[in-house]
Amino acid sequence: MYNFCTLFDTNYLTRGLALYYSLEKHCGDFHLYIFAFNEKCLNVLKKMDLPKATIISLKEFEDEQLLKVKPTRSVAEYCWTSTSSTILYVLEKYKVESCTYLDADLFFYSSPKPIFDELGGDSILITEHRYSPQYNKELKAGKYCVQFVTFKNDEPGLTALRWWRERCIEWCYAKYEDGKFGDQLYLDDWTDRFKGVHVMRHLGGGLAAWNVQQYEFNKAGENISGIEKNSGSKFDVIFYHFHYLRFFKNGEVELGRRTLSKAVLDIFYKPYIQYLDSLKEKVLTIDNTFDPNGAVAKPNNWKTPVLFIYRNLKGVYNIFEKRKFLGD
Repeated sequence: MYNFCTLFDTNYLTRGLALYYSLEKHCGDFHLYIFAFNEKCLNVLKKMDLPKATIISLKEFEDEQLLKVKPTRSVAEYCWTSTSSTILYVLEKYKVESCTYLDADLFFYSSPKPIFDELGGDSILITEHRYSPQYNKELKAGKYCVQFVTFKNDEPGLTALRWWRERCIEWCYAKYEDGKFGDQLYLDDWTDRFKGVHVMRHLGGGLAAWNVQQYEFNKAGENISGIEKNSGSKFDVIFYHFHYLRFFKNGEVELGRRTLSKAVLDIFYKPYIQYLDSLKEKVLTIDNTFDPNGAVAKPNNWKTPVLFIYRNLKGVYNIFEKRKFLGD
């Protein structure tokens, strides 16, 4: 069995549900431990039929060390601070052989089995950003992305995990400082610092807006395949990371500030957004007092016209009226 964990609040509720259902479709024998980061999220999840999930409240999860630093962190920073602790909580409480943390905005298109087959006898699996050259932020954001990270419940795995948790409790902020950024730059030296660390090789894992420019994609029915432009290497898409996808209250949607081809929009973004909207309707039948897509007011300040012109010139003004975008 594959054991996963994730964390999210009401703003990412439809994304978290989409993650769960994509695993249910493609993963077979799995269990997802969901850490609900506010009460409304907890209450909705408990009312849904998620047979392969365990819903964990903050009251159950938070310990003295986390609660001590919580007031010093923003909502996002506290989520980053907590990531390593959620994995450790699952390993210690549920005594599973391994646990893989997943960002809530991942979506699976095929089985993760090839990734776990790679891990073999190693104890830790980490994922590179694989930045496209024009979007390389390795110095600031790190070589590795905390989006899919696995720890076995053994001595090498627990040693690294507990070290990571201690560092995140000490310092975990949304800024670059003294070689640190959030929870992520801590991973940069793990292949040297710890034993049994494996870096994911499969190109179908970890696709995201910062690296898709390197690949071409084709969809045949349910199957999505890719090819690396430089090497010609072919692969099946395993998961895509929908980082920076934002919904606005005026009916617009933003996909981030990187170049996205028509194929990427048609194959990944449009079906995903449609699916989130269908899950939103499902959630609203349980609780209609919030937007489970996490829609926010669109920024309106003096920079907006400047950014509009600049991003259009760069071909990265990926803000669309959702209705028209999905209807194209």
